[in-house]
Amino acid sequence: MIFNLIIPKLNEYMKSARIEALYVTIGEQLLSGSKVLDMSVDLSNVFAQNCPPISYHRVVLREKLWVRKLLIQPGSYCNPDDCIALLSSEPTEALDQAIARPARIMVAGIVYHPEMWSGSHA
Repeated sequence: MIFNLIIPKLNEYMKSARIEALYVTIGEQLLSGSKVLDMSVDLSNVFAQNCPPISYHRVVLREKLWVRKLLIQPGSYCNPDDCIALLSSEPTEALDQAIARPARIMVAGIVYHPEMWSGSHA
C-alpha cells in the first residue's frame, strides 16, 4: 500500500511551516517512533509582537513504512495538508497506485537546536 505524509495543521492560525531538519532518506525503512523531520511555524503575521511567535515541532512516524519519494528539503515552506513524501508498506511497491491513506504520525513541540536549517541560513 502507498501512504502519503502530509504537513499537519497544528492550529487554526497556521498558514505554513518551514522544514528545519530532515532525518530520512529515500529507500530507508522507518520503524514506529522514527523521527522524520523538524519544522517551524511562524505566527508573526497573525500575532505581531517584539519576540516573534515561532514554535518548533518534530514529526515522528507511528508505523513501519519505507520512504519512497521525498518532495521537500530543509528550508522548504509547506502549507498544511501538503504532501511532502510518499511511503509504502513494502520496499518495491509501484508508486502509481492510489494512495491508501495518510501515514500515521505524532507531532511534539521541541526547542530550537543549532542543526536546524534556520540556524545556518538565517
